[in-house]
Amino acid sequence: MNTQKIFTQVLVLFFIIVVGFFIRKKGIIDKKMNKGLTELILNVTLPFMIIASFNFPFSKDMLLNAGKLLLISALVHLSLVFASKYIFIKYPKEVKSVLRFSMIFSNCGFMGYPVVESVYGKEGVFYTAIFNISFNILIWTVGVMLFSPEKEDKNYKKALINPGILSVLIGLLVFMLSINIPEPLYKTLEMVGSTTTPLSMIIIGSMLADVNVKEIFGSSTTYVITFVRLIAIPIVTYLILKFLGYSGIFLGIPVLIMAMPAAANTALFAERYNADTNLASRCVFVTTLMSTFTIPLIMLLL
Repeated sequence: MNTQKIFTQVLVLFFIIVVGFFIRKKGIIDKKMNKGLTELILNVTLPFMIIASFNFPFSKDMLLNAGKLLLISALVHLSLVFASKYIFIKYPKEVKSVLRFSMIFSNCGFMGYPVVESVYGKEGVFYTAIFNISFNILIWTVGVMLFSPEKEDKNYKKALINPGILSVLIGLLVFMLSINIPEPLYKTLEMVGSTTTPLSMIIIGSMLADVNVKEIFGSSTTYVITFVRLIAIPIVTYLILKFLGYSGIFLGIPVLIMAMPAAANTALFAERYNADTNLASRCVFVTTLMSTFTIPLIMLLL
């Protein structure tokens, strides 16, 4: 990979995060607007970007590659579910649920897509959308179970029917049937979808502006999850896949997605199920902040 290009792209993303931080501090956007922009991304711009990324002529090789990445994704995520159970076994329940969630689920949407796109282009978005199918299913089943073990609280409908999954299904239909999307419609998908990256980074910056920095760095627990999430997981993923003989996208995309910070949903789920919301916010803040330094380092492995 072009090391200079990698650092430049991550630096651009970091600068956009800084923009989001300052415009929130200046009151240009508020919490309500932040929530609205988040909904806009999750329900409109990101699905548009995903569908546009599937606008390739059908290729059996690409389909086989997608299937292989989906299998890798399922194995990686399920391994994290298993490992997290024992790594954080000594922590109290309300703390353990936050730490396990942060370990299993990375910010593969807001940060994953932009970073992968900066390295692999539109084809990378295509494969990342496939890779993230496991994430979307597990976060609404295993993810909910971590905070609320009662069976009735697991939302299987949301796991299978959400904009992320639906856009992948539509995209797969376009790809497998070689549907020629009319240029005006494709340009609309592409232009709206292209706003995902800057909007996502601005929202992350805005989220960081809400956290009381003085309270963040006093807890050793925050440092533990930061090390596990940003360094241990991507390096172990890299070593295992490398040992198994994987290279190219089969190595790069899983490692990059695993190098992302804790999912923003960590704080949302903690609040909904009365877990440690303060710890959840700290996990999201610190891992997001530190990822701007660790992601370029992880990229050097590739």
